[in-house]
Amino acid sequence: MRPIMMSGGKPVKWPYPIKYGKETNVRADVIVLGGGLSGCFAAIAAARRGLDVAIVDKSCTQFSGAAGSGIDHWMDCPSNPASTVTPEEYVRMPLDNYKGGYGNYITSYITARDSYEVLLELEQMGMQIRDTNDEFVGAPFRDEETKHLFAYDYLTRNAVRVWGTGMKPSLYRECKKLGVRLYERCMVTKLLTENGERGARVVGATGVSTRTGEFYVFEAKASVLTMATPDRLWIFSSEMTGIVGRDGPATNVGNGHAMAWRAGAEFTRMESSTHEEWGGATGIGSTTFGSGSNFASWYPCSIIDANGKEVPWVGKGGKPITTVDERTHPAPEDGFFCMVLGGEEGKAPSQPQLIADLDERVKKGEFKLPLYADLPGMPAHERRAIFGLMIGQEGQTWPVYRNLTRAGFDPDKDLLQVYDIGPAPLGWRRLRYGALTHDWTLRTNLEGLWAAGQQLFDGIGSSHACSTGRWAGSHAADYASRAPRPLLEREQIDEEKARVYALVERGDGMEWKELASGIAKVMQTYCGDTKTEELMNIGLTSLGEIKEAEAKTLYARNPHELMRAIEVQDILTCSEIVTHACLARRASNSWLMFDRLDFPDDDPPEWRKWLTLRLGANGPEVGELPLDFHGSLEDNYETHCPA
Repeated sequence: MRPIMMSGGKPVKWPYPIKYGKETNVRADVIVLGGGLSGCFAAIAAARRGLDVAIVDKSCTQFSGAAGSGIDHWMDCPSNPASTVTPEEYVRMPLDNYKGGYGNYITSYITARDSYEVLLELEQMGMQIRDTNDEFVGAPFRDEETKHLFAYDYLTRNAVRVWGTGMKPSLYRECKKLGVRLYERCMVTKLLTENGERGARVVGATGVSTRTGEFYVFEAKASVLTMATPDRLWIFSSEMTGIVGRDGPATNVGNGHAMAWRAGAEFTRMESSTHEEWGGATGIGSTTFGSGSNFASWYPCSIIDANGKEVPWVGKGGKPITTVDERTHPAPEDGFFCMVLGGEEGKAPSQPQLIADLDERVKKGEFKLPLYADLPGMPAHERRAIFGLMIGQEGQTWPVYRNLTRAGFDPDKDLLQVYDIGPAPLGWRRLRYGALTHDWTLRTNLEGLWAAGQQLFDGIGSSHACSTGRWAGSHAADYASRAPRPLLEREQIDEEKARVYALVERGDGMEWKELASGIAKVMQTYCGDTKTEELMNIGLTSLGEIKEAEAKTLYARNPHELMRAIEVQDILTCSEIVTHACLARRASNSWLMFDRLDFPDDDPPEWRKWLTLRLGANGPEVGELPLDFHGSLEDNYETHCPA
């Protein structure tokens, strides 16, 4: 029977030739698994060293990944010539003060040192990074010498506004120019290891075409994993708004985490998750950043209530902020503003923001809903930068810009209703940047396997993705240039091939959506806001029962559903990893946004450490690393910086 897909509730024929069982073998010096920002930069760095490089991407490389449709600002860039803060100061202050030391100092420092150089490379590839048309001459956020526009902090100038809709196309063209081979619409399913042994050298990967079902075997001397973090463990809403996540695309399900786990890779910070009140992420309300707001792309926009009353701002230490200018100019005693995502609950913000008790004050009647972004009330240069540049370039907001502009919205006259500030209709939990451990070369504990972007713990942001991708790709290439050609274990390949095709060989069973919903419900109930040992053990039992029962009836009717089914299998694996990690930390930790009802002490001294987790011969194995395992930032950077 020919595979089918559904359209309007009716079965239709699959439009591509079906090649189940057909095997294509690919040999390369370096394979990059994932074609987002970090993946493209890793491939470019390796190809520039003269190696044969291939990218394997589940989507279309030209527009894939969390930043595939654009970005509006380039964070963590104190190395630009207009900055007044050093890279070490920029890394130390936020990670020490706003993350309590629970940050990735290695990748943060690499990004702080390299991100401006990487930005200049993007400019050479064709992406606009300067106000070349002089649209903002005289604006306080413009550096007249370089023509760079800055965001958030106009004094220390560590975040650059960019025209990021051209970023992925520029990277795509550079990959093609350098001869990087692209295997698109191909889902990676497994890391191959020497002799088929867990914990051994990584020697390649397997994949399956999401259009034809053809099986791929990739052999490589070095591999770079760049698939981001899981974004769909606790929430699933396919029928209302699609399987959306907050920051990343729907395809960010943790495939890289799951295959690295099965290969024996080591993880940390997997217990760190947060309850976020984003209407759009739950499938109820607007897409995050897709309405009026005062954060990210909208910063520093004023917010008013239904009666035109402005919502106050506060700075560090709760100091009242009375002017728009103060929102972007730190006081001398404040040092500099940095956009830190995370940090201890109740601590002072890293940059000015709306009053923290807005919800309570709305409920008391001090402010009347709905709230509005007051673009007409902003200075003209801010209004044009927010709506004309930031909203028009950020991937999550440019559809808003396009649709509102087509509908006649005039930012000089019109207010825009706010959906994601004030009392939120629903919240959800998401993994907060738990991922692979690594050394200063960004190599994992497995020989032959490097990681970049959000495949690294505590990784976030486009500048981080590109900088770590370039760093990891360079080191992987150096290794591949001297490593012996690997030997693949045929039995390991055949086992994976059988696992993948079992899903299409079943004629009936459970569909992927039903299984995804069931896993999300288990995670919400047993590993959600309230965590206890008993609850989480019940959760592990439930996940195990799903694995042994419902998951074994999972089936797919076509190659696209085959991709979705494998995704859900990986979601199940990632859910188990997270629950094991949450059981391992027997103390609450507000820096990690981690609360245990049965261990309420917050960050006691004996638990000030990284907990690591890996799959051993007899199941998950817990280890630990000191928070400062990174050592000297400057010395290690100089020692390991690729030539």
